[in-house]
Amino acid sequence: MAAGKNQSLAKMSPRQKMINLMYIVLTAMLALNVSNDVLNGFSQVEEGLTRSNNTITSRNMLMMNKLQDFYNSNPERGEQIFNNGNEIRRAADDLFFYIDSLKLLIVKEADGPEGTLANIKNRDNVDAPNTVMLSHETHHGTDLRLRITSYKDFLLRYIDDPDKRKNIESSLSTEPYKLKDDINDAKTWEESLFQSMPTIAAITLLTKLQNDVRYAEGEALRHLLTLTNISPEELEDLETADVSKIKVNWINAFVIPQSRVVMRGSRYKAQIVLAAIDSTQRPAVYVNGARLSSRDGTYEVGTSQSGVVNYSGYIEVVGRDGQVIKRDFKSSYTVIDPVATVSAMMMNVFYTGIDNPVAISVPGIGDGTVSASMTNGTLTKSGDHWVARPAQVGADCVITVSVEIDGVRTNVGSSTFKARKLPDPTPYINLGQDNRYKGGKPIAKSTLMGINTLHAAIDDGLLDIEFQVLSFETIKMGTMGMGEALTEISAGNNFSERQKASFKRMRRGERFFISRIKAKGPDGVTRDISPMEVIVN
Repeated sequence: MAAGKNQSLAKMSPRQKMINLMYIVLTAMLALNVSNDVLNGFSQVEEGLTRSNNTITSRNMLMMNKLQDFYNSNPERGEQIFNNGNEIRRAADDLFFYIDSLKLLIVKEADGPEGTLANIKNRDNVDAPNTVMLSHETHHGTDLRLRITSYKDFLLRYIDDPDKRKNIESSLSTEPYKLKDDINDAKTWEESLFQSMPTIAAITLLTKLQNDVRYAEGEALRHLLTLTNISPEELEDLETADVSKIKVNWINAFVIPQSRVVMRGSRYKAQIVLAAIDSTQRPAVYVNGARLSSRDGTYEVGTSQSGVVNYSGYIEVVGRDGQVIKRDFKSSYTVIDPVATVSAMMMNVFYTGIDNPVAISVPGIGDGTVSASMTNGTLTKSGDHWVARPAQVGADCVITVSVEIDGVRTNVGSSTFKARKLPDPTPYINLGQDNRYKGGKPIAKSTLMGINTLHAAIDDGLLDIEFQVLSFETIKMGTMGMGEALTEISAGNNFSERQKASFKRMRRGERFFISRIKAKGPDGVTRDISPMEVIVN
């Protein structure tokens, strides 16, 4: 184990050894006195660790490029290795940027909502790290520990080399911290790092953790490289390379649009960058013959007409030999007209008194930014659709849709629907199992005698709405149409005893009518509906 540590130290650059030593010394000094000099020292270590993180990240990217090259030349053998490398890179990025978010939370807790990592004002604030990392409400410290453990276990699945496994387990250890000679109170890993720590110290510790994340990522990628045809000399060059001195041998221009589809009236935004450039100088970016004024290569232009817009240009940068390197680029984006899709899910009109489901969507826009309103009634969101309830029959219902783009709400369309009264329902006798007898054909007398209730509903295939039958009459004509008609009145929506008695006296082939049916729908309107003819079999 000692030999392994000595070998790791031997591979460290003098600058990395200095950073580690400063970190240890400043941590010890913090226990004695939090002076301004100590805080300044932590700031210097933080800057050094950040530069070291950038170097390790660049070195890891070089190893990913090697894995990409091997995959390109050996697709069958290299596909799984390259895919594993991508998974390792994604896992490292997720944890790295999560730690970044914790750093920002601590700074904002110390300096307020406007706090930034670039300019920490209350560096000696010891409450902010406690609140963010150790609070029982946020659990960020516990969550960080669990994420680091999960990341460590994930990496170890790809590595069988015992030395590399030990290195990763050591660098990503989250074992509880116990002071020497203290046999009772062991601090949790997160308490040992953040309890009563000044803000700048907590930020530095988190940056050190990011350094450990990138280091472990590099160890895993190196192991994957040993599975390719890379020579020991090439691997050694990658492990010891000083990225700041690597010669650029591949340069290209990239256009990174915020979106390739924009809505007319909004703005198209894209970032144009040159890969592998010298960070000490800014490249000159030209689009359609004009040089961009922005220093970060952001290209922004207004949109007034819909359609596909093509643009091109070039990037110029001065190489190490003083020669100007020029790389062309081209790209395009699509401007679409503001449009909203509004469709009734059941019908092409709205009916008063019931919920009318409506689907509303705007192509290219997430549902979370879509709003809608309606005249002559109410429109509410219900799950993945909307519900319209018109108020007045005969008046138009106009649905207006708007979306929020870049913080500005814009109307994108409207649709008009007619508000109509619900149609009259059809009376029926429920024979069970969705069998509805609506008259006009024979029904067994035994079946008829077992019926108690008359129903009414709209069931035309578009609507399925039950109505409440309030009352009705049965009319039985005399034999062969002779004599007076016998009329009996119902008991609400049930057949009365007198009506049932008349059914019992009927013979095969005789018929009667159910008429003067009154029914009330969900709109609260009571209406007279059409009669039905019943033929006794």
